[in-house]
Amino acid sequence: MSTSAEKTAAPPPEARRARVAVSTLFFVNGFTYTNAVPWLPVIKDRLELSNAELGLAIAAMPTGAILTGMLAGPLIHWFGSGRAAVGTSLVSLGALPFIALAQNWWMLAAALFVLGSADAWTDSAQNSHGLRVQRRYRRSIINTFHAVWSLAAVAGGLLGAAMAGLGVPLLWHLGAVSAVLLVVNLVVSQMLLPGPDSSEREDGTSGEDGRRLRVPGRALVLLVGLGVLLMFAGGIEDSAASWGAVYMTSELDASLFLAALPFVACQAMMTLGRLAGDRVTDRFGAVAVGRASGLLAGGGIAFALLLPHPVTTVIGFGVMGLGVATLFPLTLAAAGNVPGVRTGDGVTVVGWLGRAGFLGFPPLIGLLADSFSLGAALWVISGAGVTAFLLAAALRPRG
Repeated sequence: MSTSAEKTAAPPPEARRARVAVSTLFFVNGFTYTNAVPWLPVIKDRLELSNAELGLAIAAMPTGAILTGMLAGPLIHWFGSGRAAVGTSLVSLGALPFIALAQNWWMLAAALFVLGSADAWTDSAQNSHGLRVQRRYRRSIINTFHAVWSLAAVAGGLLGAAMAGLGVPLLWHLGAVSAVLLVVNLVVSQMLLPGPDSSEREDGTSGEDGRRLRVPGRALVLLVGLGVLLMFAGGIEDSAASWGAVYMTSELDASLFLAALPFVACQAMMTLGRLAGDRVTDRFGAVAVGRASGLLAGGGIAFALLLPHPVTTVIGFGVMGLGVATLFPLTLAAAGNVPGVRTGDGVTVVGWLGRAGFLGFPPLIGLLADSFSLGAALWVISGAGVTAFLLAAALRPRG
């Protein structure tokens, strides 16, 4: 356990440089694909795709992440989390211009499949290296990295929308973004921490004890519990994007402008929650913050459903965003600190399970909405918040 003096002591210079580097990697990761999102209607028209065909092409991203995401653990073990994060980010940047170069559905789907795979690898590697930096700081900083990612995602979407609106050629836009970010990646790669990923571990777990992944029984149970927690966090986080606007228009007859506000409120409050999350975690502990997060997330959507009005719905989704803000970072941090499990392996396994939430919750809610109503189906999200509250004990630091 770190003493109060250790927590307040200034981190060493190499840790501060590495924090800037990891923050930059998170920014690059959040900024990359979101530049292409506003162009999707243009791509759909250019390739003469139906709505179903475009949806299937986009689904190639999570499909790639699910099918290949578990390779992140070996990549981190072989090359180190820093080099793995930079290298796999370069794969994403290399794939980005191929979205513009796609001449048919298959080329578009292939580019998105590679992007999804590389994104999963980068996500695990940059979180693993972020945990190395956090251990040197001896206090929580993981939430700030995820706040940078959220800000980058918004910035990428705004830049993409601006370029599309100005009529800039798609290939010029995505090619320029890829080239600039490639240079940024190579620059910050020199600022990452050297040495093996086990250097800062204080529990005796080493990344140099052979290439077999041997997980103690209790650690395996903990990883599954954390994976389920992340799965529910993913389902909660996705609900604003997938169903916020649909709920506002179909159930509340809101205008298209108002329909966009639940997602905006959720993202804005989630970013604010992540910016404040590290201080709150240091003050109250990960378990208390996780429990409060689950209650806020579940209570926010329940508030919106119990008082069905556009204003209360926007407020409810905002509260939900504030609640879910810290669940993803804290769960990944706990996964990277499971005794007896290499940091990269823990983050990879739990992150892979968490992505199932983004894939599984939308069709589940859609099926329930068709059988009952969307308002009734969204109670699943409230239940996910309650489940997160119950599983938050898995966030307890172990060493």
